[in-house]
Amino acid sequence: MLLTPEFLNTLSAQAQASPRLRQNFDLRNTPDDSSQRMLNALEPGTELLIHRHLKSSESVAVLRGKANWIYYDDQGNVTGKYLVEAGGENPGIVVPMGQWHSLECLESGTVILECKDGPYYPLTEEEILNI
Repeated sequence: MLLTPEFLNTLSAQAQASPRLRQNFDLRNTPDDSSQRMLNALEPGTELLIHRHLKSSESVAVLRGKANWIYYDDQGNVTGKYLVEAGGENPGIVVPMGQWHSLECLESGTVILECKDGPYYPLTEEEILNI
Protein backbone atom coordinates (compact mmCIF):
# COMPACT_ATOMS: atom_id res chain seq x y z
CA MET A 1 0.00 0.00 0.00
CA LEU A 2 1.32 3.41 -0.96
CA LEU A 3 0.39 6.39 1.15
CA THR A 4 -0.25 8.68 -1.78
CA PRO A 5 -1.31 12.31 -1.60
CA GLU A 6 -4.72 11.24 -2.94
CA PHE A 7 -5.14 8.72 -0.12
CA LEU A 8 -4.10 11.28 2.52
CA ASN A 9 -6.48 13.84 0.97
CA THR A 10 -9.35 11.34 1.24
CA LEU A 11 -8.51 10.62 4.88
CA SER A 12 -8.31 14.36 5.63
CA ALA A 13 -11.68 14.96 3.94
CA GLN A 14 -13.18 12.28 6.20
CA ALA A 15 -11.68 14.04 9.24
CA GLN A 16 -13.12 17.37 8.11
CA ALA A 17 -16.58 15.78 7.79
CA SER A 18 -16.37 14.06 11.18
CA PRO A 19 -17.86 15.75 14.28
CA ARG A 20 -14.64 14.77 16.12
CA LEU A 21 -12.50 16.44 13.40
CA ARG A 22 -10.30 13.36 13.09
CA GLN A 23 -10.27 10.06 11.25
CA ASN A 24 -8.01 7.07 11.72
CA PHE A 25 -7.00 4.33 9.32
CA ASP A 26 -5.83 0.95 10.67
CA LEU A 27 -2.54 -0.22 9.11
CA ARG A 28 -2.46 -3.65 10.74
CA ASN A 29 -2.38 -6.68 8.47
CA THR A 30 -5.26 -8.41 10.28
CA PRO A 31 -7.40 -7.70 13.35
CA ASP A 32 -5.26 -10.32 15.14
CA ASP A 33 -2.05 -8.37 14.47
CA SER A 34 -0.62 -7.65 17.92
CA SER A 35 0.68 -4.17 17.12
CA GLN A 36 -0.94 -0.77 16.89
CA ARG A 37 -0.12 1.02 13.67
CA MET A 38 -2.46 3.64 12.32
CA LEU A 39 -2.76 6.86 10.44
CA ASN A 40 -4.68 9.63 12.15
CA ALA A 41 -5.94 12.59 10.10
CA LEU A 42 -6.49 15.61 12.33
CA GLU A 43 -8.09 19.00 11.91
CA PRO A 44 -7.66 22.12 14.05
CA GLY A 45 -10.21 22.08 16.86
CA THR A 46 -10.16 18.32 17.40
CA GLU A 47 -10.16 17.63 21.13
CA LEU A 48 -8.10 14.88 22.71
CA LEU A 49 -8.36 14.08 26.39
CA ILE A 50 -5.22 14.34 28.47
CA HIS A 51 -4.20 10.69 28.63
CA ARG A 52 -1.30 8.29 29.01
CA HIS A 53 -0.47 4.78 27.91
CA LEU A 54 0.52 2.45 30.73
CA LYS A 55 1.52 -0.49 28.53
CA SER A 56 3.53 1.19 25.78
CA SER A 57 5.40 4.24 24.62
CA GLU A 58 3.88 5.98 21.59
CA SER A 59 5.95 6.70 18.48
CA VAL A 60 4.56 9.38 16.17
CA ALA A 61 5.72 10.69 12.79
CA VAL A 62 3.98 13.65 11.18
CA LEU A 63 3.47 12.85 7.51
CA ARG A 64 1.75 16.12 6.66
CA GLY A 65 0.96 19.29 8.63
CA LYS A 66 1.92 20.15 12.19
CA ALA A 67 0.80 19.83 15.79
CA ASN A 68 1.93 20.60 19.32
CA TRP A 69 2.40 17.64 21.65
CA ILE A 70 1.69 18.81 25.17
CA TYR A 71 3.00 17.01 28.28
CA TYR A 72 1.38 17.32 31.71
CA ASP A 73 2.10 16.38 35.32
CA ASP A 74 -0.33 14.46 37.55
CA GLN A 75 -2.19 17.69 38.42
CA GLY A 76 -2.73 18.70 34.78
CA ASN A 77 -0.03 21.39 34.71
CA VAL A 78 1.76 21.75 31.37
CA THR A 79 5.35 20.53 31.69
CA GLY A 80 6.36 20.67 28.03
CA LYS A 81 5.11 21.68 24.59
CA TYR A 82 6.76 20.33 21.44
CA LEU A 83 6.10 21.44 17.88
CA VAL A 84 6.16 18.40 15.60
CA GLU A 85 5.97 19.18 11.89
CA ALA A 86 6.31 17.29 8.61
CA GLY A 87 9.57 18.40 7.01
CA GLY A 88 10.40 20.51 10.06
CA GLU A 89 13.10 20.37 12.70
CA ASN A 90 11.09 17.78 14.67
CA PRO A 91 9.12 15.52 12.29
CA GLY A 92 8.34 13.00 15.02
CA ILE A 93 8.15 12.34 18.74
CA VAL A 94 8.29 9.35 21.08
CA VAL A 95 5.99 9.80 24.07
CA PRO A 96 7.37 7.78 27.00
CA MET A 97 5.17 5.12 28.57
CA GLY A 98 3.12 6.66 31.39
CA GLN A 99 3.58 10.28 30.23
CA TRP A 100 0.39 12.37 30.39
CA HIS A 101 -0.09 14.02 27.01
CA SER A 102 -2.44 15.51 24.48
CA LEU A 103 -2.01 17.37 21.22
CA GLU A 104 -3.14 20.51 19.48
CA CYS A 105 -3.54 20.29 15.71
CA LEU A 106 -2.20 23.46 14.11
CA GLU A 107 -2.87 22.94 10.41
CA SER A 108 -5.74 21.58 8.34
CA GLY A 109 -4.84 18.34 6.56
CA THR A 110 -2.45 17.12 9.27
CA VAL A 111 -1.84 13.37 9.11
CA ILE A 112 0.24 11.42 11.62
CA LEU A 113 1.50 7.85 11.84
CA GLU A 114 1.08 6.41 15.35
CA CYS A 115 2.66 3.18 16.60
CA LYS A 116 2.31 1.49 20.00
CA ASP A 117 3.24 -1.94 21.37
CA GLY A 118 0.68 -4.66 21.85
CA PRO A 119 -2.89 -5.03 20.67
CA TYR A 120 -5.38 -2.16 20.76
CA TYR A 121 -7.38 -1.64 23.95
CA PRO A 122 -9.55 1.33 24.92
CA LEU A 123 -8.06 3.75 27.43
CA THR A 124 -8.83 2.79 31.00
CA GLU A 125 -9.99 5.15 33.76
CA GLU A 126 -6.45 5.38 35.15
CA GLU A 127 -5.17 6.44 31.71
CA ILE A 128 -7.40 9.52 31.44
CA LEU A 129 -6.57 12.59 33.53
CA ASN A 130 -9.72 13.99 35.09
CA ILE A 131 -8.99 17.56 36.17
